[in-house]
Amino acid sequence: MAETGAHRPVTVEAELDEPLSRWLWLVKWILLIPHFVVLFFLWIVFFVVTVIAFFAILFTARYPRPLFDFNVGVLRWSWRVGFYSTAAFATDRYPPFSLGREPDYPARLDVGYPERLSRGLVLVKWWLLAIPHYIVVGFFVGGGGAGGGTEEQWFWSAGLITVLAFIAIIAKAFTRTYPEGLFDLITGLNRWVLRVAAYAALMTDAYPPFRLDKGGSERGPAPERSP
Repeated sequence: MAETGAHRPVTVEAELDEPLSRWLWLVKWILLIPHFVVLFFLWIVFFVVTVIAFFAILFTARYPRPLFDFNVGVLRWSWRVGFYSTAAFATDRYPPFSLGREPDYPARLDVGYPERLSRGLVLVKWWLLAIPHYIVVGFFVGGGGAGGGTEEQWFWSAGLITVLAFIAIIAKAFTRTYPEGLFDLITGLNRWVLRVAAYAALMTDAYPPFRLDKGGSERGPAPERSP
Protein backbone atom coordinates (compact mmCIF):
# COMPACT_ATOMS: atom_id res chain seq x y z
CA MET A 1 0.00 0.00 0.00
CA ALA A 2 1.55 3.29 -1.00
CA GLU A 3 1.54 6.35 1.17
CA THR A 4 -0.50 9.21 -0.28
CA GLY A 5 -1.16 12.77 0.65
CA ALA A 6 -4.61 11.78 1.88
CA HIS A 7 -3.29 9.02 4.09
CA ARG A 8 0.00 9.76 5.75
CA PRO A 9 0.37 7.25 8.59
CA VAL A 10 3.57 8.79 9.97
CA THR A 11 3.87 12.55 10.38
CA VAL A 12 7.19 14.07 11.39
CA GLU A 13 7.34 17.81 12.07
CA ALA A 14 10.31 19.96 13.04
CA GLU A 15 11.04 23.65 13.60
CA LEU A 16 14.50 25.16 13.65
CA ASP A 17 14.67 26.76 17.08
CA GLU A 18 16.34 30.14 17.09
CA PRO A 19 18.43 31.47 18.67
CA LEU A 20 20.76 28.51 19.10
CA SER A 21 23.78 28.54 21.38
CA ARG A 22 27.01 28.47 19.41
CA TRP A 23 28.72 26.04 21.82
CA LEU A 24 26.11 24.18 23.88
CA TRP A 25 26.25 21.28 21.41
CA LEU A 26 29.70 20.40 22.79
CA VAL A 27 28.16 19.20 26.08
CA LYS A 28 24.71 18.05 25.02
CA TRP A 29 25.79 14.39 25.14
CA ILE A 30 26.53 14.86 28.87
CA LEU A 31 23.23 16.60 29.52
CA LEU A 32 21.39 13.77 27.77
CA ILE A 33 22.83 10.91 29.85
CA PRO A 34 19.56 10.54 31.84
CA HIS A 35 17.64 10.29 28.56
CA PHE A 36 20.05 7.71 27.17
CA VAL A 37 19.57 5.54 30.26
CA VAL A 38 15.77 5.73 30.09
CA LEU A 39 15.69 5.18 26.32
CA PHE A 40 17.89 2.09 26.65
CA PHE A 41 15.19 0.41 28.73
CA LEU A 42 12.34 1.89 26.70
CA TRP A 43 13.73 0.36 23.51
CA ILE A 44 13.99 -3.04 25.18
CA VAL A 45 10.31 -2.76 26.06
CA PHE A 46 9.60 -1.45 22.54
CA PHE A 47 11.04 -4.66 21.09
CA VAL A 48 9.02 -6.85 23.48
CA VAL A 49 5.84 -4.89 22.72
CA THR A 50 6.45 -5.29 18.98
CA VAL A 51 6.76 -9.06 19.38
CA ILE A 52 3.49 -9.16 21.33
CA ALA A 53 1.84 -6.96 18.70
CA PHE A 54 3.07 -9.33 15.97
CA PHE A 55 1.05 -12.19 17.42
CA ALA A 56 -1.93 -9.96 18.16
CA ILE A 57 -2.02 -8.79 14.54
CA LEU A 58 -1.49 -12.31 13.25
CA PHE A 59 -4.52 -13.63 15.12
CA THR A 60 -6.81 -10.59 15.35
CA ALA A 61 -5.64 -8.19 12.59
CA ARG A 62 -5.44 -5.47 15.23
CA TYR A 63 -2.58 -3.73 17.02
CA PRO A 64 -3.67 -3.41 20.68
CA ARG A 65 -4.15 0.31 21.23
CA PRO A 66 -2.25 0.61 24.56
CA LEU A 67 0.76 -1.16 23.03
CA PHE A 68 0.52 1.01 19.93
CA ASP A 69 0.44 4.21 21.96
CA PHE A 70 3.44 3.11 24.00
CA ASN A 71 5.54 2.44 20.89
CA VAL A 72 4.50 5.73 19.33
CA GLY A 73 5.64 7.38 22.55
CA VAL A 74 9.07 5.77 22.33
CA LEU A 75 9.47 7.01 18.76
CA ARG A 76 8.42 10.52 19.84
CA TRP A 77 10.84 10.52 22.77
CA SER A 78 13.69 9.30 20.56
CA TRP A 79 12.94 11.91 17.88
CA ARG A 80 12.97 14.74 20.43
CA VAL A 81 16.29 13.57 21.89
CA GLY A 82 17.77 13.17 18.42
CA PHE A 83 16.56 16.61 17.34
CA TYR A 84 18.22 18.14 20.40
CA SER A 85 21.46 16.28 19.72
CA THR A 86 23.22 14.44 16.92
CA ALA A 87 20.21 13.90 14.64
CA ALA A 88 19.88 17.65 14.05
CA PHE A 89 21.31 19.92 16.81
CA ALA A 90 18.35 22.12 15.88
CA THR A 91 17.10 23.15 19.33
CA ASP A 92 18.54 24.01 22.72
CA ARG A 93 15.27 23.24 24.52
CA TYR A 94 15.89 20.23 26.73
CA PRO A 95 13.67 17.29 25.70
CA PRO A 96 10.87 16.42 28.12
CA PHE A 97 10.79 13.01 29.78
CA SER A 98 7.52 12.12 28.11
CA LEU A 99 5.92 9.49 25.90
CA GLY A 100 3.01 11.76 25.08
CA ARG A 101 2.50 14.50 22.56
CA GLU A 102 4.40 17.69 23.34
CA PRO A 103 2.87 20.21 20.91
CA ASP A 104 5.09 23.05 22.12
CA TYR A 105 8.33 21.16 21.48
CA PRO A 106 9.95 21.89 18.08
CA ALA A 107 10.22 18.19 17.15
CA ARG A 108 6.92 16.31 16.88
CA LEU A 109 5.79 12.91 15.63
CA ASP A 110 2.39 11.28 15.17
CA VAL A 111 1.40 7.87 13.85
CA GLY A 112 -2.17 7.25 12.78
CA TYR A 113 -3.75 4.30 14.56
CA PRO A 114 -4.79 1.58 12.06
CA GLU A 115 -8.16 -0.01 12.78
CA ARG A 116 -7.07 -3.20 10.99
CA LEU A 117 -3.76 -4.55 9.71
CA SER A 118 -2.99 -7.29 7.22
CA ARG A 119 -2.32 -10.68 8.81
CA GLY A 120 -0.31 -11.75 5.78
CA LEU A 121 1.89 -8.64 5.61
CA VAL A 122 2.83 -8.93 9.27
CA LEU A 123 4.78 -12.08 8.38
CA VAL A 124 7.03 -10.39 5.83
CA LYS A 125 6.95 -6.62 6.00
CA TRP A 126 9.32 -6.17 8.95
CA TRP A 127 12.13 -8.15 7.31
CA LEU A 128 11.65 -9.11 3.64
CA LEU A 129 9.75 -6.08 2.35
CA ALA A 130 11.74 -3.63 4.42
CA ILE A 131 15.19 -4.84 3.31
CA PRO A 132 15.66 -2.12 0.64
CA HIS A 133 14.82 0.53 3.21
CA TYR A 134 17.15 -1.01 5.77
CA ILE A 135 20.02 -0.59 3.32
CA VAL A 136 19.19 3.07 2.73
CA VAL A 137 18.52 3.83 6.40
CA GLY A 138 21.75 2.09 7.40
CA PHE A 139 23.61 4.66 5.32
CA PHE A 140 21.62 7.49 6.93
CA VAL A 141 22.14 6.46 10.55
CA GLY A 142 25.43 4.56 10.34
CA GLY A 143 26.57 1.51 12.18
CA GLY A 144 27.92 2.88 15.44
CA GLY A 145 31.56 3.46 16.26
CA ALA A 146 32.76 -0.08 16.68
CA GLY A 147 35.43 -0.22 14.03
CA GLY A 148 38.65 1.58 14.77
CA GLY A 149 39.39 5.23 15.28
CA THR A 150 40.48 6.84 12.03
CA GLU A 151 38.60 9.86 10.71
CA GLU A 152 37.43 7.88 7.69
CA GLN A 153 36.06 5.11 9.89
CA TRP A 154 34.29 7.64 12.13
CA PHE A 155 32.73 9.35 9.10
CA TRP A 156 31.31 6.05 7.83
CA SER A 157 30.12 4.70 11.17
CA ALA A 158 28.52 7.98 12.23
CA GLY A 159 26.01 7.98 9.39
CA LEU A 160 25.01 10.72 6.99
CA ILE A 161 22.51 12.36 9.38
CA THR A 162 25.03 12.82 12.17
CA VAL A 163 27.73 14.07 9.81
CA LEU A 164 25.37 16.66 8.32
CA ALA A 165 24.16 17.70 11.79
CA PHE A 166 27.75 18.33 12.88
CA ILE A 167 28.44 20.32 9.71
CA ALA A 168 25.34 22.42 10.37
CA ILE A 169 26.12 23.16 14.02
CA ILE A 170 29.77 23.94 13.30
CA ALA A 171 28.59 26.34 10.60
CA LYS A 172 26.32 27.87 13.24
CA ALA A 173 29.24 28.20 15.65
CA PHE A 174 31.39 30.12 13.19
CA THR A 175 28.84 32.00 11.09
CA ARG A 176 25.98 32.41 13.62
CA THR A 177 23.63 30.85 11.04
CA TYR A 178 22.29 27.31 10.86
CA PRO A 179 22.09 26.62 7.10
CA GLU A 180 18.41 26.40 6.19
CA GLY A 181 19.03 24.02 3.31
CA LEU A 182 20.90 21.64 5.59
CA PHE A 183 18.09 21.77 8.14
CA ASP A 184 15.56 20.82 5.47
CA LEU A 185 17.74 17.94 4.27
CA ILE A 186 18.47 16.65 7.79
CA THR A 187 14.77 16.72 8.68
CA GLY A 188 13.92 14.85 5.50
CA LEU A 189 16.47 12.15 6.24
CA ASN A 190 15.15 11.74 9.79
CA ARG A 191 11.61 11.60 8.44
CA TRP A 192 12.61 8.71 6.17
CA VAL A 193 14.19 6.84 9.10
CA LEU A 194 11.17 7.31 11.34
CA ARG A 195 8.73 6.16 8.65
CA VAL A 196 10.75 2.98 8.23
CA ALA A 197 10.92 2.49 12.00
CA ALA A 198 7.12 2.68 12.28
CA TYR A 199 6.67 0.27 9.36
CA ALA A 200 9.20 -2.22 10.74
CA ALA A 201 7.49 -2.02 14.14
CA LEU A 202 4.26 -3.20 12.44
CA MET A 203 2.45 0.07 13.13
CA THR A 204 1.26 0.57 9.55
CA ASP A 205 0.77 -1.40 6.35
CA ALA A 206 1.55 1.65 4.21
CA TYR A 207 4.93 0.98 2.61
CA PRO A 208 7.33 3.88 3.25
CA PRO A 209 7.95 5.88 0.09
CA PHE A 210 11.42 6.05 -1.42
CA ARG A 211 11.14 9.81 -1.27
CA LEU A 212 13.07 12.49 0.55
CA ASP A 213 10.43 14.88 1.87
CA LYS A 214 12.64 17.74 2.93
CA GLY A 215 11.63 20.58 5.21
CA GLY A 216 10.21 20.87 8.69
CA SER A 217 6.53 20.65 7.83
CA GLU A 218 4.61 17.90 6.07
CA ARG A 219 1.80 18.93 3.76
CA GLY A 220 -1.57 17.24 3.74
CA PRO A 221 -3.99 16.02 6.42
CA ALA A 222 -2.47 14.74 9.62
CA PRO A 223 -3.23 11.23 10.84
CA GLU A 224 -5.43 10.42 13.82
CA ARG A 225 -3.20 11.24 16.73
CA SER A 226 -2.17 9.01 19.57
CA PRO A 227 -2.46 10.41 23.08
